[in-house]
Order: sequence, then C-alpha cells, then structure tokens
Amino acid sequence: MFDQNNFMYKTILRPILFNYDPEKVHHFTFRMIKSLFRIPLVSKIIKKIYRVKDKRLQKEIFGLTFDNPVGLAAGFDKDAKLFNELSDFGFGFVEIGTLTPKPQGGNPKKRLFRLKKDQAIINRMGFNNGGVQDAVKRLRKNKGVLIGGNIGKNKITPNEDAVNDYVICFEALFDVVDYFVVNVSSPNTPNLRALQDKEPLMELLNTLQAKNNAKSKQKPILLKIAPDLTDDQLMDIIEIVTTTKIAGVIATNTTISRDGLHADKALTEEMGGLSGKPLKNRSTEVIRFLSTKSEKAFPIIGVGGIHSAQDALEKLDAGACLVQLYTGFIYEGPKLIKDINKSLLARIKE
Repeated sequence: MFDQNNFMYKTILRPILFNYDPEKVHHFTFRMIKSLFRIPLVSKIIKKIYRVKDKRLQKEIFGLTFDNPVGLAAGFDKDAKLFNELSDFGFGFVEIGTLTPKPQGGNPKKRLFRLKKDQAIINRMGFNNGGVQDAVKRLRKNKGVLIGGNIGKNKITPNEDAVNDYVICFEALFDVVDYFVVNVSSPNTPNLRALQDKEPLMELLNTLQAKNNAKSKQKPILLKIAPDLTDDQLMDIIEIVTTTKIAGVIATNTTISRDGLHADKALTEEMGGLSGKPLKNRSTEVIRFLSTKSEKAFPIIGVGGIHSAQDALEKLDAGACLVQLYTGFIYEGPKLIKDINKSLLARIKE
C-alpha cells in the first residue's frame, strides 16, 4: 500500500539530509522537531499517523508495562532533549544516554559517518553529553514516556574508579527513569570494554545492585554488551547476570568488525563502532546464544540492524522480548515503528 509520508521521507527528505554532515543534521533535526511540536495539534497528528495503540502489543517485562515492544536505543537522544516528542512517533519506550557524571565534549570531530551502500553508520562520539544532572532537569518534565537511563563513565576516570561514576549516575537518575542500562561495551571510550571482563563487571553490577536493593522500591538494571564477545565470554555474561541477579541484557552495542562492507575503503577504515544492517545477523546470533544457553533465564532487549519488520521479528523469534531501533530509524523513517507493530498484530490474528 502506498504511504505518502514514508514516500516523502525516503525520496525527498532523507536524500536532502544525507547530503550534509551527519552530526550537524542530527542537531538540525532535533531543533526542527522541537519547533514543529510547538505548533498546536502537531503532536496529535503525528500520533495519529504513526502510533499503533492496541492492548495486544503490551508487554510486561521486569515489572514494567511497555505499550509496545519497539523502543528507541540509547545514543539518539543522549541528553534527554526530545524523548517526549520522539515517543509520539510510536515508540513503546525511549532509552536516553549514555550519560556520565560530568559533562564532556566527546571525541574530536568529525566522528560520525554514513555508509550509504551498507545502510550503516560508524560513530566514535565518545559519550558526548551535558552531564547527568543537566539531563535530570529535563526528565522531570516527562509526560508519561517509559524511560531507560543508559549510564557510563567519564573518559578521564580510570577504570579502577569507574564504579563511582556509575553509582553517581545511578543515584542521580533513580527517580526519573524506569530502568537502567550499564554501558561497558562502547568501543569509543578508551579501555571501557575492559570492564566487560568477569571480575570488574561483577564488582560493578554487585555494587549497583546493592544500591538498588537499599531503595524502598528497586528498578531494573540491564547490561548492554558488545557483539564482538566470544562464546566463552558470552557464557561468562550468562553467569554474571544470573549471579548478580540483574534484570536482563541488551544485545548488542555497535561492532568494531568491518566484515563484508561495500562502502569506500576510506569510510570503512574510520575508527569507531559500526551500526546498521551489517550488524543484523551477529546481534541476532548473540541473542539466540544467550537465550538458548541460559534457557531463557533473563529478558533480552534486541538491537542491531533492524531495518524492517521482518528484522525485528527475527530478533524476537531468537529470544528477545523487546527490540530497539537506531540506525534503521534514520534510514527507514518513523514508519518502521508502525510496520513492526502492525506485523506483530498480524501474527496475533493468525
């Protein structure tokens, strides 16, 4: 069926935006959406076009009720500036961050690259954000969006002191997010991925769980992992999650692999994490491995390379209970969210 809004996005708007620097386009788009939503009735119109409201899409996961299983992954709304507006495009939840205790500018520009031939993105942003306290002020204006808080450490913080950074973010965000995500898997902060090793990761998660258990009401804590882990490392992740009793896993973050890319060599050799279509199969493999080997012991949020409803269904069939979009949302537009939810409803009717 012809969709006029999607046609305009993919044939007119996207080609224009893709002619300009990706990071500048990102900030420009945020400003335009913010301005657009100040116009009366725009929010209602966007919801009417894209949101699929049906109780059959609701998911009860780790004590939370998700209106639908399609969320926005961390990294898109790092500083919690647009979560209310973005939710109107049909997302069942929005994950903000990665946030750090202190503001930081991230890595030097240029640090965001489109690989159009591969429908992918390479980024080496480096946790650029305005600091956790700045985001908290905006999150207090939440209009009912289910929010995940993705937390990390500052670049200048040595790994031996990293736990303190995560605790600061955890305490600051506790009253304004619905669940937490511990990000130790970004390839763009020096030595961060070393925190995925068994001993430091156990210490970090046990410390956060102790802080969580001391609260009158606990909040789910999830771990975001890299797609580049070996099977032995994934088995360690299963043991760590079950031992620390955290709520679940997000699989996966971006990859440092460059296998099978078609873009020009100058692009594929850029340092950073790769997201988009090339990540699809590996992230699904990780989801299936974790789900099978753990015997579905914990919930998994699937993310990586979802560019179609079928891609999302594959992740759910592999063992994910929820999915998240990022690069697919940029390449395919907001209709992707609607397509996934419609496909899920079609399955229910069968």
